[in-house]
Amino acid sequence: MNVPAEFSGAGSSFFDLVREREPSLLPQCTALTMERREGIPQVPVGTTVLALRYRDGVLIAGDRQATEGYQVASRRIEKVYAADEYSAIAIAGAAGPCLEMARLFQTELAHYEKIEGMGLSLEGKANKLAQMIRANLPLAMQGLVVVPIFVGYDLRRDEGRIYKYDVVGGRYEEADYHAIGSGGKDARATMKKLYRTGMAEADATALAVEALYDAAEEDTGTGGPDFVRGIFPSAKLCTRGGLQDIPEERVASLCEAIVTARKSVREG
Repeated sequence: MNVPAEFSGAGSSFFDLVREREPSLLPQCTALTMERREGIPQVPVGTTVLALRYRDGVLIAGDRQATEGYQVASRRIEKVYAADEYSAIAIAGAAGPCLEMARLFQTELAHYEKIEGMGLSLEGKANKLAQMIRANLPLAMQGLVVVPIFVGYDLRRDEGRIYKYDVVGGRYEEADYHAIGSGGKDARATMKKLYRTGMAEADATALAVEALYDAAEEDTGTGGPDFVRGIFPSAKLCTRGGLQDIPEERVASLCEAIVTARKSVREG
């Protein structure tokens, strides 16, 4: 493939290309930006997101609410994004930088595939995301934290895989499930009790919805199902056949079943 000269200097990485040609577009690690400033205006923050492995791959999901201090900033924010055909990313943290990183990561993977003529391995994608998180450290030091979950179907190993990160770009792989955000602890508690290795897709979806429901009950930052406005968690599946959305109607039906079951228990 003939690569234009203006794109060849940074190799296959769109992120490196931007850093080389327009570094002002990326967070800069300077003495000024590394100082955490007091009195920073509150920004919308999105939580909670989770992922879990099941028999055919891996599921990733998130609630739809973003908060700004003690008020709701958005009820319909999207926190789960396709990264490419076989992987997805869900991000908790400052909404603006989260959305920007998700879009930049999508472009990074597409750019690599166009330049090299083949896609990155799943390990390579996870490493690229870690690099981008490290570059966000100056903003994180000022309170604009971005912490993602990355999942994908590894065609080489024929299995779904889950990666989690820390604020400085540390990358770790989870064997079964993980959740982050202000309601992450509560979602993990539900999954810890109900998760089973080799779950069917229907059972995995029901568990993910229940974990997000429990998180919303305990955490004010996590949005529960909104039957009045018709707003429900969003979720995707990564399998050997590629990435696909779980229909909102199905998620809504699972939320209704949870409400009905808990109401029945309460009424005896």
